[in-house]
Amino acid sequence: MNFSLNRFFVRNVSKPFFIHTRYPHPQMTEEIKKVLSRLERQHGIKILYAVESGSRAWGFASTDSDWDVRYLYIHKPDWYLDIDDKKDSQEEILPNDIDLSGWELKKALRLFRKSNPPLLEWLRSPIVYSESFSTANQLRELTQHYFNPKSCIHHYLHMAEGNFRTYLQKEEVRAKKYFYVLRPLLACDWIKENNTMAPTEFQLLVDTQVKDSALKQEIENLLARKIAGEELNESPKIQLINDFWEQKLDYYSTFVQSLEKQAPPDTERLNELFKFTLKEAWQ
Repeated sequence: MNFSLNRFFVRNVSKPFFIHTRYPHPQMTEEIKKVLSRLERQHGIKILYAVESGSRAWGFASTDSDWDVRYLYIHKPDWYLDIDDKKDSQEEILPNDIDLSGWELKKALRLFRKSNPPLLEWLRSPIVYSESFSTANQLRELTQHYFNPKSCIHHYLHMAEGNFRTYLQKEEVRAKKYFYVLRPLLACDWIKENNTMAPTEFQLLVDTQVKDSALKQEIENLLARKIAGEELNESPKIQLINDFWEQKLDYYSTFVQSLEKQAPPDTERLNELFKFTLKEAWQ
């Protein structure tokens, strides 16, 4: 089937791009923007979209949290003409606690086709360092066609189960580790309730998904401790939270199996988006 670029993308070029809702640290923001410009010059790429990921985007960073910068990029057209596969990602850790990780656009689009939760989270990050082209906005609009609730719930359930087994079986628990089970389980609740991708911000998940007032207060207390810098301190496990996630882990282990498998997603729209972005970035 032949799809026109105009049909899907040109109508949206004039729309305003997604704007960040907050910059947590102006000095670091400027430093990160300089690093992104350096990456473009160094690798001969265009960075399409760059955001904060991890605890700062989730809203529970402590004073010593790293800066987890994630970005999508595209090479010049000639880069795509060779017959051999090339490296389609970039990683770099800088001395000033900036952790960089980037995906080349074709790699990102293949993952988007699979409803990849980390990528969907990046597209909703509240901290956006760069969005010079329409690509991320187009992906947000296409999410409704590619979102797979079973795939996403399975991802978050696996994350919660792994962290629970690894960090939360002891009687003494680090405050930080609670969030690596709580957040994915609340994301499962959101997806089940709304059939859409869960929001990136942890507080929004707590406000909308935690109905029990006592449990919510325990989570709020834990969040305050984490932000204040107690994330590495061990303390007796909180039984109310422990009971909550044990019940959720049991429930979603069964629930995810009941979800129907979706039909293979359409690739043509993403092919067209790639070609459109290549032209938009380098024309």
